[in-house]
Parts: sequence; C-alpha cells; structure tokens
Amino acid sequence: MIIPHLLAAGSFINTMAESNFVDYIKVYCRSGRGGKGSAHLRREKYNPKGGPDGGDGGHGGSVILRGNSQLWTLLHIRYSKHIFAGHGEDGRKDNKTGASGEDVVVEVPLGTVAREADTNRYLFEITKDQEENILVKGGRGGLGNTHFKSSTNQTPRYAQPGESAVEGWYILELKILADVGLVGFPTAGKSTLLSTLSAAKPKIADYPFTTLTPHIGIVRYHDNRSFIMADIPGIIEGAHEGRGLGLRFLRHIERNSILLFTVPADSDDIHREYTVLLNELQLYNPELLDKKRVLAITKSDLADQELMTEMASDLPEIPRVFVSSHKRYNLHQLIQLLWHQLNT
Repeated sequence: MIIPHLLAAGSFINTMAESNFVDYIKVYCRSGRGGKGSAHLRREKYNPKGGPDGGDGGHGGSVILRGNSQLWTLLHIRYSKHIFAGHGEDGRKDNKTGASGEDVVVEVPLGTVAREADTNRYLFEITKDQEENILVKGGRGGLGNTHFKSSTNQTPRYAQPGESAVEGWYILELKILADVGLVGFPTAGKSTLLSTLSAAKPKIADYPFTTLTPHIGIVRYHDNRSFIMADIPGIIEGAHEGRGLGLRFLRHIERNSILLFTVPADSDDIHREYTVLLNELQLYNPELLDKKRVLAITKSDLADQELMTEMASDLPEIPRVFVSSHKRYNLHQLIQLLWHQLNT
C-alpha cells in the first residue's frame, strides 16, 4: 500500500503556501507481525504417517519511506499519522507458506530525516528520488515443522511462532535541499531578492518575520541551466538557543551547498551583522562554516557609488556584490557569482 501525496509541487518555481508547509511531524507506526509456522502432520488414507508438512508463516509488512522529488512538504502525512502495515498469515499444511503482510510505503520530500521519538536517535535520511528506507521492519514468519525434521525426530510436532510487530512513535523532520540558502536577519530583503531572481512569490512586507516558512525558487542562468534557491526565514540573535523560531529555521540551512548572506546597505554595521549571523550558524552547527559563503549587500539603491566604495573597505573577506532587487542592479553579476561558486 502506498500512502499517496496530497500536495505535489508541479515545479520548483511554485512557492509553498504557509498553511501547506509542514516540516516536522510525529507519527505512530506499527509493522506487521509474522505468521506462525504450521506444525501439521500429513495424514492420508494410504499414508497415515506421512510426516511433517507444515508451511512457514508469512512475513509481516514493513513501513517504508520513499523519496519523492515532487514533494516539498510533509502535509499529506498529517492526515495519516497512524500507519499500520499488514500482518503475515500463518503457514498451512502441504508446505504452503502463509501470505506476507502488505507493506505501507509513505512518500516523503527529499531531505526528510527519520528519528525515534522517545530517544531522538537518528535512523536515516532520504536524499534521492525513489530512494527507500525501512522505518519499521515487519516481523519474520515462523518456520514450519518440516524444518525441524531430523534422523532422530521424524515427526516434530512443533513450529516457530512469528516475530512480533514493532510499534512506536517516530519523528519525520524535513531539511530543505537547495543549492543556495538565503541567510539574513528579518527585513534584509531576502524574499524580495528571491522573487526577483526566480518566479517564486513569497509574502513580502517591511516588517520582521514576514516569512514564516521557507520558500523555494529556480534561478535561471543561461543555456537552460539553473539552480535552486531557498529563502530561509529570518534569523535573530540567539536563534541557536531557540529564540524566535531559530532551531526550526536553522535546520533548513544544513542542506544548502552555498550560504548567501544578505545584509541591507542601510545597516548600521554590515560587518558586525554578518559576524552575528555567522556566529549563530557556528553555535548551531560548526560544520556550517565549511560551506561556501557569498555576501549580497541588498537595497543598494539607497546608497550612491561613493558610499558603496567606502563601505567596501570594511566588508568581510568573502565573495560579495552590491545588489538592488528594486532597481535590478547587479542581479546578473550575483547569479554569475553564485553559479561560479557552485561549479568550482
């Protein structure tokens, strides 16, 4: 059985509605128990001592996660939070094996991490389309009495029971897979930049936390080449400790190849703002500092060339570019820079 997805993105350029985006869910899963082996002894009119002919029990069904590249949310699982696989049937006479229980296949977005809810133990991550991993394995069927026949025991009257079902609560957590992740404080112009570079249409306004869920867009380069950009909701100082919705937001950054830091040109101190952002990432996960970084100074239409030259002398030593989404200033240079970083 396959649990169908109810919401599939037809293309990357469609932004995820806030009410439809679910990146964390807790589900109760139960695998199927294995069927009992049969202890049947063959008794026929002309063969009253035909010996053991008990078949094996069928295996219980498993709960399986399968990657689906067209999914961007765990929303569909919200309506199937109790997932039960089928039980294996008991073995029968004439060495007939019982039918195996039906597996349940749950389709999930790429970047979905599975954990045990009670211990938070990491199980696996789905990163490829059609990749499958067993979340809860079905019980093995018991062996029939034919397996226990020996020279000293010609008529074993016993067989194995099937293995019990496994059940429990599991956490599914989505970490968005994207080439470029936008990192910046609220109102840094990330959503505007994404909507200008791609066809994504995130909510935009001049107040903090307009973006409450990640948005994704395709950025076209040339010769039909493109890359995926994700607008991660704004980080605040202390996000690594869970301030705001920091921990929920920060996990999406872990799967981006390049981090595009965005700091507005009207910031009091661009270098300090970048340092604070970098520090939040380091405190959350030091491995994030191993990723390539690019700095975009947004809203550069608010500064003249002389002021930009002055600011450039005190910027972090990483690839950087002054941009303006409103004036479409230097956007092509930014795309070229990102493409170059992705392919070197």
